[in-house]
Amino acid sequence: MRLGKKILIATIVASLAGLLFGYDTAVISGVEQRLKIFFELSSLAHGFTNAIALIGTMLGAFCAYIPAEQIGRKWSLVGVGFLFALSAIGCALANNWYFFLVYRFIGGVGVGAASVIAPMYISEISPAKHRGKLVALFQFSIVFGIFLAFITNYFLKIIVTENAWRWMLGVEAIPAVLFLILALFITKSPRWLVMKNREAEAARVINSFSIDNPDVMLSNIKQSLYKSGIKAKLFQKNFYRPIMLVFLMAMFNQFSGINAILYYAPRIFEMSGIVEQSAFLQATTVGFVNMLFTIIAMTLIDKIGRKKLMFWGTLGMITSLIICAIFLHQSRSGSGLLVIPILTFIASFAFSQGAVIWVFISEIFPNNVRASGQSFGTFVHWFWASVITWIFPMVASIENGGSYAFIFFSIAMVGQLVFIITIFPETKGRTLEQIS
Repeated sequence: MRLGKKILIATIVASLAGLLFGYDTAVISGVEQRLKIFFELSSLAHGFTNAIALIGTMLGAFCAYIPAEQIGRKWSLVGVGFLFALSAIGCALANNWYFFLVYRFIGGVGVGAASVIAPMYISEISPAKHRGKLVALFQFSIVFGIFLAFITNYFLKIIVTENAWRWMLGVEAIPAVLFLILALFITKSPRWLVMKNREAEAARVINSFSIDNPDVMLSNIKQSLYKSGIKAKLFQKNFYRPIMLVFLMAMFNQFSGINAILYYAPRIFEMSGIVEQSAFLQATTVGFVNMLFTIIAMTLIDKIGRKKLMFWGTLGMITSLIICAIFLHQSRSGSGLLVIPILTFIASFAFSQGAVIWVFISEIFPNNVRASGQSFGTFVHWFWASVITWIFPMVASIENGGSYAFIFFSIAMVGQLVFIITIFPETKGRTLEQIS
C-alpha cells in the first residue's frame, strides 16, 4: 500500500508532540540539583519537585480520551501545544517554588495528553503496512527530544554562568509554539469522523490520503464500529485481554528503570565516581545512543515484528542492568566503566520497549474504545513512572542504594521476558480492524 504525502506530513507534525514530550521529560536531569539549591528543598520536597510533572502526566493521560473523543484528535493536539508553551515559559520565570510546581504540573498534563493523543492519531491515519514505523516516528521524536534536552543542558551549563536552569526549561517554548501552529493545519482522523457520524467528511479525508482502495478502508472502519457499537465502555469482559496486555506492557516499561536513568543520568554517573562536568557529557551520550537505536528499531518493526524486538531487547536489558548493579556496588572502582552497561541498556530499551510501547498501545484496542483504552494504558505507564521517579532519589541516597535499584530493575525484566514469551501477541501487518 502506498504512503500518501498528506499522511506523512500529518504524522511528522503529530510526532512533534513527542519531541516536546521527550524534552520535557529529560530536561529535569540537568536542573534538578540546581532547583534543590535555589528553592532550598528537603530530600522529600526535592523528590516531589522532580515527580510533580509525572503526577500531571498521570492526570493528562487519564483524561486525554475526553477531549480526544469530544473535539477530536486534531484540536486536542493544538491544546497540547498550548500547555507545553505555557509550562516552559512559566517554569523559566518562576521565583516561587509553588508557582514552579504549578507550571511543571501543567507541562506534565501536556506530556500525558501527548502520549495518548499523538500515537492514537498517527495509528488512525496510517495504512497497516506502514503503521509500525509511522507510530514509531513518535517514539523517535521522543528520544530526539531527550537527546536535545541533554545536549542543550550540557552547552547551557558551559555558556550561561547564572541561572542556566531557567534557560534549560524556557527554550522548550520555541518548538511548543511551532507545534501549536502546525497542528492547526493537519487533517482530522477519519476513524474519529466516522464515530461522529460524519461519513462524508471521513470519505473526503481518506480519498485525500492517496492510498490504494480508500473505499475499502472506509467500509472496514464502519463495519468495525457498527459491529461492536460506536459507544462502548472499556472495562467489560470483551476487552479483558487488551486491558491486561496493555497494563503489563506499561508496567514493565517503567520497571525497566528507564525514567530513573533518564531523569537522573548525571547523578547516576556521579555515584560511580565520574566528575560533574563529565557526567553531563555522559548523559548526552545516553541521549544519542537512545536516538540511534530507535532509528534502527523503526526500520525493523514492520519487517520482523514487535515480538522479536521485545524479546532480544529484553535479553540485552537484563544483562546490562545486572552489570550496572555490580559496578554501582563497587562504587568508585567502577568509575567510567559504568557508561558501558548504561549505554547497552539504553540501546536495548530503545530497540525494544521504547520503539514498541506506543505502537502497541495505539493499535491493540478496537476503534470504539481506542481513546479510553489508550488513556488507561498511558495512565498506568505514567503512574509507575511517577512512583519510581519519586522513590529513586531516596533509594539512591542510602548506602549501595543505586545497586539495589538496578537489581530490582533486572528482576523486573526477567518478568517481562516471561510475558513476551507466553502471552505477548504479534500485530505487524494487520489493520486496526483486524487486530480488534
